[in-house]
Amino acid sequence: MTYRLTSRDILALGFMTFALFVGAGNIIFPPMVGIQSGEHVWVAALGFLATAVGLPVMTVIALARVGGGIDALSSPIGKAAGLLLATVCYLAVGPLFATPRTATVSFEVGIAPLTGDGPLPLFIYSLIYFALVIGISLYPGKLLDTVGHVLAPLKIVALTILGVAALVWPAGGIAPATADYQRAAFSTGFVNGYLTMDTLGALVFGIVIVNAARSRGVEDAKLLTRYTMLAGLIAGVGLTLVYLSLFKLGSGSAGLVDQNANGAAILHAYVQQTFGSMGSFFLAALIFIACMVTAVGLTCACAEFFAQYLPLSYKALVFILGLFSMVVSNLGLSHLIQISIPVLTAIYPPCIVLIVLSFTLNWWNRSARIIAPTMLVSLLFGIVDAIKTTSFKEILPLFSQHLPLADQGLAWLPPSLAMMVIAAVVDRVKGPQQVVVRQ
Repeated sequence: MTYRLTSRDILALGFMTFALFVGAGNIIFPPMVGIQSGEHVWVAALGFLATAVGLPVMTVIALARVGGGIDALSSPIGKAAGLLLATVCYLAVGPLFATPRTATVSFEVGIAPLTGDGPLPLFIYSLIYFALVIGISLYPGKLLDTVGHVLAPLKIVALTILGVAALVWPAGGIAPATADYQRAAFSTGFVNGYLTMDTLGALVFGIVIVNAARSRGVEDAKLLTRYTMLAGLIAGVGLTLVYLSLFKLGSGSAGLVDQNANGAAILHAYVQQTFGSMGSFFLAALIFIACMVTAVGLTCACAEFFAQYLPLSYKALVFILGLFSMVVSNLGLSHLIQISIPVLTAIYPPCIVLIVLSFTLNWWNRSARIIAPTMLVSLLFGIVDAIKTTSFKEILPLFSQHLPLADQGLAWLPPSLAMMVIAAVVDRVKGPQQVVVRQ
């Protein structure tokens, strides 16, 4: 018997996918882009949406076409390289950066204003927070019920209230754009979209979405692909609406906060003015739910992945990942961001190359000839850009500062395109891969 999802479950799957993506970073970074881009806000918004919505939706669709796993998506670069890439992505969006960040951001936005920003309150909060994350993550088969039918609708209602308020009750005027946005609004927004980590998150969440559909008895590969694509598209529409409203909120907040204020300060100022004394509680609840759902999705995905390669059960890994994330979260938000920026700058380019080229597999005689060298070049130049964000930037040769698009954070793009063209020519010259038949 072929099981199919009901319309209600398809919608819940889409809501769950949307809720998995929308963490604290997704709510905090768009207002910053909005206030800093000034009169160029919608050009910057297009760049931001390209990396924060377009690429994640493309990733979900690409994963759906190969069955939901990053290991299958990365098969053209070889098993060992694919496993290394998958491990780096899972660790980055899992226990090393993204999962601990959900705790530190929700603490600093919602709890620290009440308790003070000290190590003891953070430790107590992280203990409670990750106890809840572990408890929900232990039952991945119920994610469609706990997240899709309960937590996701709560998050959507809260975001809708905030979005409608931003449109109906703008806070003030627009400030002139900063130098970066005056020089290159689109590419600056494009690079800032990295910070949401949604493309890396999509590489991780693909298997969670597929497994959620399987929990309803769906096993047919074509149906799983269809449902995963629909979930990705629903999430993409939701993300776009959220981001557009938050860009609007930020662009109209110049009269409330300094233009260099972070996203949390912008949101605090806006909700205080719009919702009064209840504003802080509303924002704290919104950020808590947003972070909790994302943390659960990341923990489930990482446990599912590492259970395939380590002699540990899924439940044991949930406990290990949750506890490790709790420990890392107590380093504080500033340290996490400081460490994560160069790592994201280095690994985003090859991931983007892999995702985009995965849609061109039928164009080539042998896809590995195109994808592997292009990813390698993008990684090397991504590492150069990553070093520029650290204190070791002085060791780089002078010419690295003057590469095409280097001032826009896209120095990896021209050489990657050049390598793709060269590899395509080589692929055409060599022709189809020869199969040797032994007698």
